[in-house]
Amino acid sequence: MGRHVFDRHGHYLAGTDEDRLADLNGAFRDPGVRAIITTRGGKGSYRIANAIDFDAVRRDPKPLTGFSDITFLHLALYRHCRLATLHGPFPSLEDCFFGPEAAEALRLALMPTEPTTARPRPYASTAPLTTQGQATGVLLGGNLRSIGQSVGWGPTFAGAILLLEAVDMMPGEMDGLLTQLLHSGVLVGLHGVGVGDFIRSAEGGPGKWSFLDILGDFLGQLRVPILGGLPIGHGPHPATVPLGTVAVLDADAETLTVEAGVHRR
Repeated sequence: MGRHVFDRHGHYLAGTDEDRLADLNGAFRDPGVRAIITTRGGKGSYRIANAIDFDAVRRDPKPLTGFSDITFLHLALYRHCRLATLHGPFPSLEDCFFGPEAAEALRLALMPTEPTTARPRPYASTAPLTTQGQATGVLLGGNLRSIGQSVGWGPTFAGAILLLEAVDMMPGEMDGLLTQLLHSGVLVGLHGVGVGDFIRSAEGGPGKWSFLDILGDFLGQLRVPILGGLPIGHGPHPATVPLGTVAVLDADAETLTVEAGVHRR
């Protein structure tokens, strides 16, 4: 456990930037640590992402696991080190969110070296976004809000498959972030998109666009294969998938198969 894992700073940060960074860099520098599992969604990760000890990461690569605002760390680690990380659950929430199923999915992504395959849940709200076709590329992304806010200092997505998930987003915010990604040029050369959970976001109604309307309008402009309904993100019992490794998205077979993010030493 990191020294500052239970710290609080202000009303939404889990400790000062310096202390949170000390725990993170300490784990990357410690040869006895073989993986880093973040405890919560990482509010304020954007404040420390570019101050990671990237030299230590390159000397001794090890996977970092987390999602939501931890996306900032995933993106920074890939841009500077091409480090494979894991989009997976935290150890700190109730079993109704991360129970034995999610724990086993994390174990299978973290310990064996076989590819991980994620399949859509047929009842998932984003399942109707699925199109046709296949695509191959490095899987990158995660939380939409974090991806949009990383434009300018995060990676570009040429040759990649973009993973998207979100929670608590208003229609205008979602539309603005997607438009920013489109107009910034970071999506030029994108190969495909995998869509996970969109929770409590842009609820539809009479005369109102839902998140499906907004996403459908955006994704249609990309002209790449789309696979929706993936059990990835803020929904219950999420799958764990590697980021920063090669993935095959097959919208026809409805599978996302991702090369392992860990290797035996």
